[in-house]
Amino acid sequence: MIISSRTNKTVKLVRTLHQAKARKESGLHFIEGDKLVLEALQSGAQLQTVFGAEDYPPLENVNYVTVTRPVMEALCQTDTPQKLCAMVKTPSQRCPDDYSDGLIVVLDGLQDVGNVGTIIRTADALGASAVLLSEDSVDAYSPKCVRASMGSCYHLPVYRGELIGELEKMKAQGFLCLCGHLQGSEQLPKGQTRTALIVGNEGNGVRDSVAQLCYKYKLPQCGKAESLNAAVFSAILIYELLK
Repeated sequence: MIISSRTNKTVKLVRTLHQAKARKESGLHFIEGDKLVLEALQSGAQLQTVFGAEDYPPLENVNYVTVTRPVMEALCQTDTPQKLCAMVKTPSQRCPDDYSDGLIVVLDGLQDVGNVGTIIRTADALGASAVLLSEDSVDAYSPKCVRASMGSCYHLPVYRGELIGELEKMKAQGFLCLCGHLQGSEQLPKGQTRTALIVGNEGNGVRDSVAQLCYKYKLPQCGKAESLNAAVFSAILIYELLK
């Protein structure tokens, strides 16, 4: 089967997945690029439909559709023409009743898709147990965020929920909740088997209601910058807490 029309109903469906509302209603998200599609497939993600360029060898054991170059350009958002893209079933983001041991990275109101994707990738690379996003954080399965995570969103649980309730649940389960805060201590607490690292909004930091539940930590800095980028701060703290 070859799709050659940009007005094809499947093409129209894919294009709606660039919008958060359509992703939520359909339970699907869209990824592009052969490396990301192959990574999702290898990681066990449920690929509903894979779209491939006419000069790309078809993939086996998936619902595979060949598309013309104009259609591929209509499907994708990136400037460089892709060889593969796909519709993927979005993994469950429901918060668990019991959180696993280790480090949970918690994002409080992050709005930059690059930051969120990079933090998920860093959490995966350094061995965190999961990532939890507040309800007002950006969608971890938006196309740009998935690209920034380089497929790490398929390697570890990515939850989404109301932070106050989830942090209170974590504390009841023996977690140390720790957040970055300009008024915090420059001394990290001793190692814990269960830790939640809360990273605040890029401009406003962690909300007061969230910070009240946390041990407040200020990363020592020698220069004059007031603070670090959220993804950079996260990488340093994830490494320090897990080493």
